[in-house]
Parts: sequence; C-alpha cells; structure tokens
Amino acid sequence: MIEENQKYFNRILELADALIAAFCYWLAWYMKFRSRLFSGGSVEAVPFRTYMAALIIIIPVMLILYWTVSLYGANRLKGRRVEIGNIVTANLIGYFIFIAVLYMMHEDNWSRSMISIFFALNTVLDTAFRFLVWGMVRQMRRNGRFVRHVLLVGYSRAAEEYIDRVLQNPQWGFNIRGILDDKVEAGTEYKGIRVLGRIENLLVILPENHLNEIAITLGLSEYHRLEAIVALCEKSGVHTKFIPDYNNIIPTKPYTEDILGLPVINIRYVPLSNPVRAMAKRLTDIIGSLFCIVLFSPVMLVFAVLVKITSPGPLIYRQERVGLHNKPFMMYKFRSMVVQDDRAEKKRWTTRDDPRVTKIGKFMRKTSIDETPQFFNVLKGEMSLVGPRPERPYFVEKFQEEIPRYMIKHQVRPGMTGWAQIHGYRGDTSIRKRIDCDLYYIENWTLGLDFKILFLTIFSGFVNKNAY
Repeated sequence: MIEENQKYFNRILELADALIAAFCYWLAWYMKFRSRLFSGGSVEAVPFRTYMAALIIIIPVMLILYWTVSLYGANRLKGRRVEIGNIVTANLIGYFIFIAVLYMMHEDNWSRSMISIFFALNTVLDTAFRFLVWGMVRQMRRNGRFVRHVLLVGYSRAAEEYIDRVLQNPQWGFNIRGILDDKVEAGTEYKGIRVLGRIENLLVILPENHLNEIAITLGLSEYHRLEAIVALCEKSGVHTKFIPDYNNIIPTKPYTEDILGLPVINIRYVPLSNPVRAMAKRLTDIIGSLFCIVLFSPVMLVFAVLVKITSPGPLIYRQERVGLHNKPFMMYKFRSMVVQDDRAEKKRWTTRDDPRVTKIGKFMRKTSIDETPQFFNVLKGEMSLVGPRPERPYFVEKFQEEIPRYMIKHQVRPGMTGWAQIHGYRGDTSIRKRIDCDLYYIENWTLGLDFKILFLTIFSGFVNKNAY
C-alpha cells in the first residue's frame, strides 16, 4: 500500500510540475511581450503559436531532468535543501540545453530574455509548490497518515544510530515500535524505544501489530545468524531491510554489483567511475577551462609581467603532483616564491609569513591568482575544475601511512578547487578534515555539486585566510 501511495504521489507531482512549467512559460511570454516590465517588449519576432508549440518538447524534457536529479521517488530521507538544490540544478541544465539548441538551430529571433524569465519563474514556483507539499505531508504525518511503522531486529550500534537519526528527523514519518534481541533484557530502553522480547517472538508480535517494515540491525558478532533471521522475517510478508553494523569498516555508502547473480558490495561508491558521468564532467572541464582562459587572460598577462619584473627566475613554476590513479604530473603556477633548491622545497610546507614568498607572490597566493595557469592543466586532462587538491609525492607517501583512506582521493582527477577549499581547508590546516571533505565529494559527486562548489568558490575559495 505504501509503495502504491508513493507511485500515486509521484504521478501527482509530475502533473503539477508539468502544469507549473506550462504556466511559467506562458507567464514569461506575457511578461516579455505584453506587460510593461520590459522596454520594447511589444516587439515579437516569433508568433505566439510558435512559442507555445515548444511546450510539447519543453515539458517532457523538464520532467526527464527532474527524474534525473531524483526529484521523484521515495523522498522521505531527503532534506529540503537537497531537493531545492536539485530543482535549481535541473532548471539550470534545462536553461543551458535550451540556449544551446537555439544557438545550433540559428534561431536568432527567439527571445533569450523570455527563456531566462521562464526558468527563473519555474525555479521559484516549483520550490514554492514543494514547500506547500512538505507542509501538507508533515501535517498528515502528525495525524497518523503516511507513517511507516518499523520493528528493529537486533540491538547494536546500528540500531542506536538508526534510532538517533529517526528521532532527529520526525519529518521522515518513521515510527519505531520496538526492538527484538536475544542478548538484551526485555524492557531495556534506548531513548524511549523498548526491547520487546526475543527474536523468536517475531511471528507472535507480527499479527498483533500493523508493521510496514522490519529492519535487521544485528551486531557484527551476530552475522552468523543472519540467514535464519532473514528467513524468519520474510515469513511475515512484511518488507524487510538490512542496516549493517559495519560503519567503522565502510564509513560511507557502498554500492552493489551483480555478477551473474552473485552480489558484490563495493567498499567505496565513486559516481565518476561511470563512463557517461566521467565524460560529462570532462566535457564541462574542457568548456569551462577554455572560457576561464579567455576570461582571465588579461589578469594572467598583468601578473606575468609583475612576476617577471619583481624577482629573478622563471615566470611559471612547474611542480610535480600526484593525480588520477596515483600518476604524477607537472602542475603549473605563477612563481610566487624566490628560486630555491628543488630537493629542499619538495619536503617543506608553506607557513604563515614564509620568508620565501615574494611581495607580489603573497598577494597572488592570497587571491589564488597564482593558480590560474592550472586552467591549462585542466584543458590537458591532468586536472579538473573541481576535485580534491593534488599533493606533492613526498607528502602523499607521508599521509598515506598516517591517515586512513588518504589514497582514495586519487580515484578522481585532482581539482583547482573543491569541497574542502570552500570550507576553509587550505594551506596549513587539518589534513584529516580535508580528506573527510574530499571523500564526501568523491562519493556524492554530481554536476550540480560541481556548479555549487564553483559558485561558492567565488565567495569563499579565491580569497582565503589560510592561503599563504
């Protein structure tokens, strides 16, 4: 019943999104050509009927984009910010697709400003509609509707962490009825959730409760009983899920593969291992790096001259870094320090008020202007616009031994900016926290996340107090 309700709910969302898109498109046309909001708005080179006929393509494309960014489906566990971010991402992608199609078709008469108005309106109204839906669903759950009643089988860290998250997020609509366990005494409570009895009592308890889910939360030491307990749970006919107690082994989400019926759990989920996603990111890097090279060329020219006239030595500093699949490459930077011995420099970290940094170099490092030649690294495919920052071989070998999971960052191309950098982890800051940020980025990559990081870099990445 719950799954059928979810499908019905998704159909309603799709219909509402289609109607909102159609209304916003008409409203954008009206604002552009019939209202007084825009000077010269009465000039209409393309007939109204032609504009409206485009909805036959626009609406299906928008719904496909919404499906692509996971705006439909089981959204219980998604936060509002995530869903709003997905709406913005889908509309931005739709906008760029529309503009690219008009460009390729040489449609010079089609109003670009009207298209911009449409996608802006669609983003705002769709977000407002989602807020209305969230409010209605929350009220229904308070009244006992759309609530999933869950029974936990096994008292463990996984059970406690699951209870913690459910209690912290009542908007998810989960109601934990209790826990069954063979080693913990009945009546024991954890944050109000009681142990009801032994696991073998499952078939006695089930007829007396209206359960939607059974969550197996056995401890690691109990995994030898898993097969028997799964069989017991499935006799009930209630949907069963498994919450593993191995978060200290696999700290972030794994994913599974099917090898001729044999399930394989991958220790690390890396979205960019998918060739299509990797190609999309690489295409974004090529277009973005070419655009930035043109945009920043006057700035690079000015600082190239300043570097050359203020201190002796080469203009561009080439430094060996470790990149994708642990392969070394030469990363480019404007030289911001005095010329020094290569062997000593490889093992030395830059610190605050470092005497090696030149006056113009200090400004360049503070504003990240010294990094702009790396756009050519991106164009060559050695780096990406967004990704974990690459490190020197000496420090890679050092951190590899000291910090667990450090080498995972080399499963993707290194970046000019990243999740760690926009959170202030640059220069002489915590390597462990930087790696945590890098792992989050690697396992949660989307094009939308890349655009978000690039946008936030403008405000918190270029100029940073920890860059010296």
